[in-house]
Amino acid sequence: MKRFYFLFITLISFSNIYSQGITDALRYSTETLNGTARFNAMSGAFGALGADVSSIAINPAGSAVFMKGAGSATLSVVDKRNKSNYFGTNTEASYTNLKFNQAGFVFASNNRNQGSIFTKFSGGFNYIATNNFDDDVFVAGTGNASIREFFLAQADGVPLDLLQLQGNETISSLYAYLGETQGVSTQNAFLGYQGFIIEPVDDNPENTQYYSNIAPGSFNQKYFYSSGGYSGKYTFNFATEINNRFSLGINLNSNNFNYRQSTFLNETNNNQGSQVNYVGFENNLYAYGGGFSAQFGAIAKVTSSLRLGFTYDTPIWYNIYEETTQYLETSREVDGVTSNEYINPKIINVFQKYRLTTPWKIAASGAYIFGKRGLISFDYSYKDYSTTYFSTSYDSYFSTQNDIIKETLKGSSAIKVGGEYRINRLSLRGGYQYEESPYKNNATRGDITGFSGGFGFYLGNYTLDFSYARIQQKGELQLYEVGLTDKASIENIRNNFVFTIIYEIY
Repeated sequence: MKRFYFLFITLISFSNIYSQGITDALRYSTETLNGTARFNAMSGAFGALGADVSSIAINPAGSAVFMKGAGSATLSVVDKRNKSNYFGTNTEASYTNLKFNQAGFVFASNNRNQGSIFTKFSGGFNYIATNNFDDDVFVAGTGNASIREFFLAQADGVPLDLLQLQGNETISSLYAYLGETQGVSTQNAFLGYQGFIIEPVDDNPENTQYYSNIAPGSFNQKYFYSSGGYSGKYTFNFATEINNRFSLGINLNSNNFNYRQSTFLNETNNNQGSQVNYVGFENNLYAYGGGFSAQFGAIAKVTSSLRLGFTYDTPIWYNIYEETTQYLETSREVDGVTSNEYINPKIINVFQKYRLTTPWKIAASGAYIFGKRGLISFDYSYKDYSTTYFSTSYDSYFSTQNDIIKETLKGSSAIKVGGEYRINRLSLRGGYQYEESPYKNNATRGDITGFSGGFGFYLGNYTLDFSYARIQQKGELQLYEVGLTDKASIENIRNNFVFTIIYEIY
């Protein structure tokens, strides 16, 4: 079999073959509870309330509820803990960091034309970190499935000729060539072959069947997962109040994200007949993107105490770029001689831009205000994750992924309840939230439950707020998409400590 050679090789390989899937779609389609400390303390139940800078992020009509302008800035300390169980072995990993996660302002002005139905105009700007991707997971256990199954699955149907170095080819040049012409799965097969994990059934260059030098038995595995980055939303808000009863608003949002992920599998075995007794396999992903979305909202003052709200969020239309790198090391013993193999192509796979459309969302809310003593609020939202889809103008790969999304994901409802009680200059707050899993199979990713609380001090022009929120979710982590598909049970606990300073603008 003939193949064309590159005239030169750089450290970058541009690939038209994709590896994105349902995990990527959900990562950029979900949001976590974030905002000012008051917003977090009441679990984000602000759809019908407004009058908080973070409230405009969920209902753009909320800015028209302000009696005067205000600005706020927020810091948070996020503590994430992941408890894992893999074949009966319990492990735990944690991650703590300090983040600047909100800043914004709102201006509100009464209309001087008393004959107009538009009694107030407002506008503002807000930045909110919609997701914090910083996380660590550690999984360890002993099972009877091996990473060999992954490499055998990737090599199935791949001609041996594509995996062997020829002429002046190097590991880097052939790896880059395979990325350009064959895709990620063939690159994986190449690593497995060069690391002596797999061997051809027949030495014929046309051979497409393989066996493994790792013998069946039990395997000790340690799996490290680490991620970092954020997603953020920059909101430009405009709203108006009609006849002192109805508020209408619109948000124009610029959305962006930056994501890094690294996984490393350490596998050892002492199985009889096994030539390869150690495998170290590393995969790294870097992704970034930006997109546009809009929100339309309304708040009605039914009585002096009762308010109702409604919001529609358009999808986010993202353009996404991804890069990956890989590394493999193995240790094998043949005729009593131990040798170590290090397969490091030192190539960055740069994928062609693709598009992701996240789900739309609708929300209804209500709030009851007990004069100056306090309030209680309720938000309900619905988001249909099965409508998430990938697209590109030059590749049909994503049609299969979109079918998987439709078959696997479903609509998800979320409920948030919040309350506040005021004692002179002190405000006490609490909240609860519940969100359904986006998966039809809840075992993959469970429902989210959480509670929150906090307090605030009013100091004239300034308000100092503090909150604590705890969110809990159970799910499963599948090590690889094919071959080694064993799953670890994961319990994720997220503790969020938030501090906000608010300045009122007269």
